[in-house]
Amino acid sequence: MTEPENHTLHLLREIREAIGSLDTRVQRLDSKVDHNHADLTERLDRQRQAVVGEGVLGRYAAAEVEDRLAQIERRLSALERRG
Repeated sequence: MTEPENHTLHLLREIREAIGSLDTRVQRLDSKVDHNHADLTERLDRQRQAVVGEGVLGRYAAAEVEDRLAQIERRLSALERRG
């Protein structure tokens, strides 16, 4: 029969290998999570930029329409005063 001391050393070596394997897998997962986080952050930033850009474009277009309407109103007022 093997001595308990040898059996304990054998179990400790197996545990060390299992922990090493687990550590390697956790590091790979951690790297994958970091990559996914960076990818999602980049996508959100692009979405934010698109929304802000559309908002600015909308305000610009609305301002142009307001200017044209103001010109038409001035012309109409001038015609009404004449007539």
